[in-house]
Amino acid sequence: MRVKRLKKYYIETFGCALSEFDSSTMDSILSQNNFEKTSEISEADIIIVNTCAVRLDTEAKILKRLKEIKKNYGNSKLIVSGCLAKARPSLINRVVQNASLISPQNVTRILEVVNNKDKIVLIDGERNTDFIPTPPIEDSIATIMIEEGCVDNCSFCITKLARKTLRSYKPRIIIEVFEKLVKNGVKEIRLTGQDIAAYGLDFNPKFRLDDLINTILDKIKGDYRIRIGMMTPDKSIEIIDNLLSYYNDERIFKFFHIPVQSGDDEVLKIMNRNYTIDDYKQLHNKIKSKYPDSLFATDIIVGHPGEDEEAFQNTVKLVKDLRFERVYLAQYSIRPRTKAAYMEQVPEPIKKERSLILNEVIKQIDLDIYKKYVGNEYEALVTSHGFKKNYVMARLNNYFPIAIKGDSDLIGKRVKVKISNATYFDLRGEVIDRNYEKSLLEIHTISDGN
Repeated sequence: MRVKRLKKYYIETFGCALSEFDSSTMDSILSQNNFEKTSEISEADIIIVNTCAVRLDTEAKILKRLKEIKKNYGNSKLIVSGCLAKARPSLINRVVQNASLISPQNVTRILEVVNNKDKIVLIDGERNTDFIPTPPIEDSIATIMIEEGCVDNCSFCITKLARKTLRSYKPRIIIEVFEKLVKNGVKEIRLTGQDIAAYGLDFNPKFRLDDLINTILDKIKGDYRIRIGMMTPDKSIEIIDNLLSYYNDERIFKFFHIPVQSGDDEVLKIMNRNYTIDDYKQLHNKIKSKYPDSLFATDIIVGHPGEDEEAFQNTVKLVKDLRFERVYLAQYSIRPRTKAAYMEQVPEPIKKERSLILNEVIKQIDLDIYKKYVGNEYEALVTSHGFKKNYVMARLNNYFPIAIKGDSDLIGKRVKVKISNATYFDLRGEVIDRNYEKSLLEIHTISDGN
């Protein structure tokens, strides 16, 4: 009897952790419903391009890629998903007229699209938060999206058009998935969302991020680490005291990602950000007073409308004063249908010059910070393969990254490392005790026996 060939699908993802989560959702549904994944686009019956809308340059890359796919793989069913499909469907339609469109909120309906020969458009509605497929495990890392959307309305943000409504996943659903990942040996679990400090504001009664973290730590035992994702300053301030008390647990990486966006109060007002620089400094000080060695990451936009030279210098001063361990720097990019797009723009040469100036400040500060680790020994958790062949990536308890020469059998293990070098972006080290985890277990066993 002739065996029916499974249809093959190929997924290409642009964008952030939310896009990756949505891709993994579609991947999980398709793989469990008699579709076969391929890493070769030429083999695919179904091509899914999961898009991002945050920046103009990313949008241009996506449109170029869609044209290439239309030209070279026109016989395959093309599905465009993600933020660009939701925020700019007419643009996608002009480029690839026959492509089906599916918004981030509808990724759980992917079977409806792939099983229909016709063009399908699913860009309305809200996300189903009663279901989270088990996320894919990459080395010893997995990501859970705990919420979508936010309650703010920043003038520069097109993502608000794609992920409008705050929708939090129920704690029970998150706990079930989290527990399954731990049982499957995952060591680093990343909690992500558009603004996870807003988690639970849509519940009645409210159940905030600090409540969720407390519940996870209480209910799920095991050797794992949580990386708490991006939080807006104003929503972080509301929960920070309780949240910091839970950071005492060794199962939470001492990592904070709280975007400031600008160091100038007037620009923050134009951006429609709901805090002042003093508010932000107080938040930073509260965190650093309790966890001085934590990795505090932030985002900064250079050249937003309203940023004059004085405002830019205020941002430079803030970076120098607070000495962030990581800064994600971006030049402002005009996005259609946003308030900032209709404001008077900062000329491109000035944006570029300011970006170069601030980037040099950031690199020097971070190099100074990272160099202090050189020559010291630390416990580290090896979480993934490195960017170079025969290297793995490890994390200190404050989430500082260490590139280590080593085999894949180190992944998922705690080792003792000595830091030999540093760049402005990461540490370089060598393993000095591969059996460090075994030694720790023996110490705990003896201690428990006493």
